[in-house]
Amino acid sequence: MSRIPAPRLLPATIVAIGALLVVKCGVLLQAVVSHGQTPGSVMVTGAYAASTDQVKESAKPEPVKPAPVKPAPGKPDLAKPDPGKPVPATSAGSVSSAPDAPPPVSDSERALLQDLRQRRQELDTRAVSLAAKESVLVATEQKLSERVVELQGLQHKLEGLDAAQKQKEEAGWQGLVKLYEAMKPKDAATIFNDLPMPVLLPLMDRMKDAKAALIMAAMTPDKARDVTADLAQMRTGRDASGAPVAALKNNPSGG
Repeated sequence: MSRIPAPRLLPATIVAIGALLVVKCGVLLQAVVSHGQTPGSVMVTGAYAASTDQVKESAKPEPVKPAPVKPAPGKPDLAKPDPGKPVPATSAGSVSSAPDAPPPVSDSERALLQDLRQRRQELDTRAVSLAAKESVLVATEQKLSERVVELQGLQHKLEGLDAAQKQKEEAGWQGLVKLYEAMKPKDAATIFNDLPMPVLLPLMDRMKDAKAALIMAAMTPDKARDVTADLAQMRTGRDASGAPVAALKNNPSGG
C-alpha cells in the first residue's frame, strides 16, 4: 500500500492570515464610506482625541494640602489627643454615642424593692436588739460567776469555822471524860444518876469501856438500863424495834 503524504501546515496558515486581512480591509472601507471620511482622517481623529484627553488630565490642578498649624507656646495642642483623657467613642462619623438609658422600673419591681428594704431594716433592728441582749447576758454571767466564787469562799470559811468549833467542843468533852475517869466509880455514878441523857450519853460514849462499866455498875438499875438502851441507839443508829433514829453523838443539846 502506498503511504498518504502528511498535509503541509505552513501554506494553510498563510492562506488563513490572508483571508483575515481581506475581511478587515473590507470592514474598514465600509466604515469610511458610511461616514464620508478617508481612512487617514479616521486615524488622525482618533489620535487627536487621545492627545486631547492626555492634555486635560495633565491640566487638572493638584489638591493643595493645608500647612500644619503650630500651637502657641504654653497652650495645649487641640489637634493631638491628650493621653491622660479618655477618647469618646464615635459612631458613623464624629458624633459620640450617648450611653443607653436604664430600663424603667415596673410597679411590681418597685414594691419588691421596698419590701426588701423594709425587711433589711427589720433584720438590722433585730441584730441590734440581739447584740444588746447578748451584752446584758454576758454582764449577768460575769456577775454570777463572781457571786459563785464569793459563795465558794464563804463556804470554805464556814467549813473551817465549823471544823474549829467541833474541834473545840471535842476538846471540851475530852476534858470532862478525863475528869470523870479520874474519879472513883461510885462518886461518878452518884453524879451520873442525876445528869440528863443529852449530857450523860456523850460522856459515856467517849469514856473507856472499863471505866464506863465500873461507873454503870455503881449507878441505879433504871438509870443504867436507860443509858444502855440510848447508847445502843446512838451507836447503831436504830432503836429497839430496828427503826433508824437520829444519832445523839457529838450533840449535847439533843437537837
